[in-house]
Amino acid sequence: MSSPTLTDKVSKMIYQDILTGKLNPGQKLVVSELKERYCVGASPIREALVQLSWNKYVKLEPQKGCWVASISQEELKELFEGLQVIGNILLKKAITNGNEAWELNILTNFHKLTKINREEITPEGIQEREERYSAFHSALLEGANAPIMYQFHQELTNQIKRYRHLQSNYNTDKKVHIEYLEEHETIMKLALSRNSEQAVELLEKHYIKTMDLLSGSFEA
Repeated sequence: MSSPTLTDKVSKMIYQDILTGKLNPGQKLVVSELKERYCVGASPIREALVQLSWNKYVKLEPQKGCWVASISQEELKELFEGLQVIGNILLKKAITNGNEAWELNILTNFHKLTKINREEITPEGIQEREERYSAFHSALLEGANAPIMYQFHQELTNQIKRYRHLQSNYNTDKKVHIEYLEEHETIMKLALSRNSEQAVELLEKHYIKTMDLLSGSFEA
């Protein structure tokens, strides 16, 4: 058995390659190929694949092998339905419980959003854009002081990232980015003014809009 540290390291590398689309949905994961790809032995590869199967990133079938988990319209809809329910609750709690540090963190992360280079449509630029949007949403909801629900929200968000990185039209549309920036600014202002009802309503509309964009931009 390999060391826990090495297994975790390999698991994170495979996980990132799944999220960024370097390993495609439904792709067969062959241990010998992964050994060469990540420059490690077979044991940490196998253990990492088992770990990833627990969180549904990998489909593991005894005696048959491993595959990257597939994607579907139905799964995407279910992920966003869960995100709406949890996100709405977290935002309400954050607006009620959030302190000055929470407010400053939101403002800081929104400022980073405004500095995104919309002309940068390389894979690196797209990834940075996604990370900044994700960081803003995290800052918005962390003030809820509800770690279990927040962790569940993050897991749903990570599952959805597999869809985001596979949609080139969504990722490179400058108009969408401008609209999203304006939406996030409005959500931020509503949250900071403690307008819970309107902030939650706009966040829910934002989730639905994002789901529709992703759903319409890939072939099931």
